[in-house]
Amino acid sequence: MAQANDFHEILDFWFSARISKYWFSSTPALDDEIRARFEGLWKRAVSGELDDWADTPEGTLALAIVLDQLPLNMYRGKPAAFSSERRAVALAKQAVARGYDKQVPSDRVLFLYLPLMHSENLDDQDQSVNLFRESQLAANLYFAEHHRGIVRRFGRFPHRNAILGRESTPEELAYLASDGAFKG
Repeated sequence: MAQANDFHEILDFWFSARISKYWFSSTPALDDEIRARFEGLWKRAVSGELDDWADTPEGTLALAIVLDQLPLNMYRGKPAAFSSERRAVALAKQAVARGYDKQVPSDRVLFLYLPLMHSENLDDQDQSVNLFRESQLAANLYFAEHHRGIVRRFGRFPHRNAILGRESTPEELAYLASDGAFKG
């Protein structure tokens, strides 16, 4: 278990060759492993116990991963998957304001920006697109623009509706039934 001041375990785990190939296509076994290994740490991050990690660029990166990425794995298909999103978005904005995104390796900076891409707030989506564009992360820019298009169209991500107990509009249902629907 990582200690409150040891964010290196998160970075070593997340950026390992074994884990990085599953960043956007996890497995139930990996989700279970992440939950078993890091759920306690995530709870501590949510409660603010790890806020001191945000004092450095690397610590901020690790905290962003804990607040944004890990719950998506640990709680896939459950409301808790999105429960620390606001904290992750605030952290991402703070990181950019402090210039931390210019201080972490370019192959890792996307994890400082992803909380903005995951936000259902259009201003956050616009910032995400701008950051990916400015950072010349072309592959990620495509997804940032795609996510922004969904939020611009619906004001939210329709695939979250069932998970969060929200009623879908007829337009959202038609979108979700289409071949081009983003389903998370």
